[in-house]
Amino acid sequence: MPKMTRLAVVLASGLVVVIAIVVALWWFTGRQRERTELSLYGNVDLRQVELPFNGSERIAAVLVQEGDHVRQGQLLARLETNRLAPQVAKAEADVAAQQQVVDRLHHGNRPEEIAQARANAAAAAADAVNTRAQYERLRTLSDGSSGRAVSRQDMDAAKAALDDADAKLAVNHKALALQLAGPRKEDVAQGDAQLRANQAQLALQQQQLKDADLLAPLDAVVRSRIVEPGEIASPQKTAFTLAITDPKWVRAYVGEPDLGSVHEGMRATVTVDAFSGQSFPGWVGFISPVAEFTPKSVETTELRSSLVYEIRVFVHDPGDKLRLGMPATVHLSLRRDGA
Repeated sequence: MPKMTRLAVVLASGLVVVIAIVVALWWFTGRQRERTELSLYGNVDLRQVELPFNGSERIAAVLVQEGDHVRQGQLLARLETNRLAPQVAKAEADVAAQQQVVDRLHHGNRPEEIAQARANAAAAAADAVNTRAQYERLRTLSDGSSGRAVSRQDMDAAKAALDDADAKLAVNHKALALQLAGPRKEDVAQGDAQLRANQAQLALQQQQLKDADLLAPLDAVVRSRIVEPGEIASPQKTAFTLAITDPKWVRAYVGEPDLGSVHEGMRATVTVDAFSGQSFPGWVGFISPVAEFTPKSVETTELRSSLVYEIRVFVHDPGDKLRLGMPATVHLSLRRDGA
């Protein structure tokens, strides 16, 4: 073989080796570059609140429109209170009346009432002494005259008067003892229980009056306004649908081979087609412990029959730009400094 031919063969073989090495390096570095980031696909998701009234009354006013941003505790709508306010006033009066009854039971009898009972007992005692003295005199006369000086009828009348005076004295002594003892414990307990029942009824009426105002339970956006003034509200009828703007998340799916690269708390960035060139920071907040087949609505580079795991990537969106159902791409850095 001529010398020039052998040199050409050697040069060609070397060129092939160099090309093979370059291709291998390109493939290897490209694969390494590809694995520095994991891209997932999903949709923006958020929670919604179906907010009804807590009572059944006619709606007096609706104060917000669809699309309004509302703050927690903000008044959204109000019911008529023409029937609720008098019920609260009656319950307040019942509590005040029963409170007086309970105070009287706890304070016991007044000193004047006890003094009156003592006076009645003293008067009854004096009357009993006088009646007994009269009876003793008549009996002495009757015994001294062998029954001729005093008739049997007078003796019976005197004895009856004495028995009546003794009975009145006993009654007044019992009345004084009752005044000194005060109310029975059972009566005091009954009065306290009735007061608590009245207070509970008042609290219920006040809560019903308070529920006439429908307040926003949290910061949100009014997605649907379903009721209008003049309608009858009901706890079973939704008045507003509120969309919770914080937190928002992207519901995405990760394949089983990449599951080991993803963990809760991992930093992420989210991009959407509607805001080209802008990314939203976030983090992986949830990884499903159960495998499932990829939903048809999710586009990935893998086969749809592959098993995947749902993850939720929470997103910071202070400008409220992301909308429910918006397709989004999640970028997860697989480098150590990206975790």
